[in-house]
Amino acid sequence: MSEIHTASAGVIGGTGFYSLLTGEISEIWVETPYGLPSDKVTIGTIGKRQVAFLPRHGKGHTIPPHKINYRANIWALKSLGVTDIIAPNAVGSLQSHIKPGDFVICDQFVDRTTGRIDTFYDGPLVTHVSSADPYCPLLREHAVATCQKLGFSHHERGTVVVIQGPRFSTKSESRWFTAQGWEVINMTQYPECLLAREQEISYVNLSLVTDYDAGLVVEGEEAHPVTNQDVVDMFRANTDRLRQLIVTMLENLPDTAASPARNCLAVSRFV
Repeated sequence: MSEIHTASAGVIGGTGFYSLLTGEISEIWVETPYGLPSDKVTIGTIGKRQVAFLPRHGKGHTIPPHKINYRANIWALKSLGVTDIIAPNAVGSLQSHIKPGDFVICDQFVDRTTGRIDTFYDGPLVTHVSSADPYCPLLREHAVATCQKLGFSHHERGTVVVIQGPRFSTKSESRWFTAQGWEVINMTQYPECLLAREQEISYVNLSLVTDYDAGLVVEGEEAHPVTNQDVVDMFRANTDRLRQLIVTMLENLPDTAASPARNCLAVSRFV
């Protein structure tokens, strides 16, 4: 890999964001100790910043959530010099006041996945990274302020429950998650955000609500079971807003050197 391939910010999302890049654009495969990432990394410019884009599911959306090589994706961006990641996701709403088209800037997650490799540290260097506050507070504050500036309907915090997939929830599961008070549901935020923390990368999630989850009662009626097409259609309908949010954030990205994420390993290891 050439020395010229570097970027300070990364976006893990869909392929629809590449058209935002300007200047000289490069597409590269990044080899990692954990295998290949989901696809080539595309590097270009937004404003004055070099940005690396990586499609989480591959460019043709061929990789299901439980088969994503999360470690390779994060390692690839880290190796390019990325210190900050913006990660858009499609999510389902678990609460009636959180509506399709809203953004949720999550501050907590609940892991309901099984069998996913979720750490870089299998020994002998024993490392316990805190996930008490898994998302970067500086990037979260920046995301909220940008939503306010753009006039986008949003929620300043929320808990995302991450399920294994690829199936959607049963109505009973959905009602249980709602009863816990959790706000949204997704299949990919874990272990992605925690692996970024283990690599001392500041990470923020932009959750775009595409549907009400099955079993949720909205205005006296039970939400219809979500289909993949529902999610795709709603996400595409809001792509322009999501692009605008990401670009505006990147053009004014704050210095995150003081973020807890950027210095977490110093207090995570036995010495």
